[in-house]
Amino acid sequence: MRIACITADGRGETDRLISEAAATLEAEGFVLNGIVKVLQDMPESSHHCDMDVRVLADNRTIRITQSLGEGSDGCRLNPEAIAQAVAAVDQASSLAADAFILNKFGPEEAEGRGFRAAIAAALEKEIPVLVGLSAGSRKEFAEFVGGMAETLPADADAILSWVRG
Repeated sequence: MRIACITADGRGETDRLISEAAATLEAEGFVLNGIVKVLQDMPESSHHCDMDVRVLADNRTIRITQSLGEGSDGCRLNPEAIAQAVAAVDQASSLAADAFILNKFGPEEAEGRGFRAAIAAALEKEIPVLVGLSAGSRKEFAEFVGGMAETLPADADAILSWVRG
């Protein structure tokens, strides 16, 4: 079983590295499952919290945040949209894949939900798993993988070499 995580300094840097790695791998003919964040410029007036993810198996885009309206201090994850993304990834889990990529092991996964089952299924099939990881979920991720994860440097070449490995 191969699983690796990456954490990069700077707002959105982990997402950028993982999304760009997925695009490079797809261009090379790799078959991927999982999700990556859709990289987009945020307007000055936004809260910088709208998030779209791309389901790698079918190239579908899903907005996983919801607006709480004018005057709110932030956005919230949309549980229905996350469930839709999880279902799309689970549905593709029966297909062959060269790698499983998850943009972020986040609060849903830390609480035992989200993409945990998809990660476990990929590992059982000996599909390499690459996960973005924030400091806030590090402890829960370590408990989930039981020390099996390799920590990669925040470097595009290192990420690509590991997945190709």
